[in-house]
Amino acid sequence: MTTNISGVLEPRAVRVHEIATDRESAIHRCADVLEEIGAVHPAYREAMLDREWAMSTYVGEGVAIPHGLDMSRDLVRRDSLAVLRFPGGIDWEGGRVTVCVAIAARGDGHVALLSQLALILLDPRKAEILRSATDPEAIVAMLEADDEE
Repeated sequence: MTTNISGVLEPRAVRVHEIATDRESAIHRCADVLEEIGAVHPAYREAMLDREWAMSTYVGEGVAIPHGLDMSRDLVRRDSLAVLRFPGGIDWEGGRVTVCVAIAARGDGHVALLSQLALILLDPRKAEILRSATDPEAIVAMLEADDEE
């Protein structure tokens, strides 16, 4: 089971110029990318929406972490992340989101991924770099570098 960012985030899963009108359409875009890279079954999209309606995935610092419910793990083909940047921002139940880090995890690996992401968000400089990055390779490198610390 993968428990770190290395190996679960690839440049083709990073999109830096996304547009969404609301959090639901942003989650659909996240699901689209996870499907495009072959990480999830198409039904995972509904699990992501169900999770969002049960409890907001907004974590602060302009970041949301959409993911499925525990019972949707069988819809995950492989542990993966997708990072989507919405430069115009999206209202997320009162918060303003510019980055979604979508998570697909078959086991408990997402707990470690969330911990690593939290470390980035707790560092204002790193959080700003993540929110403003326009190069997918740079985003992958930043997350992997933090993974190695």
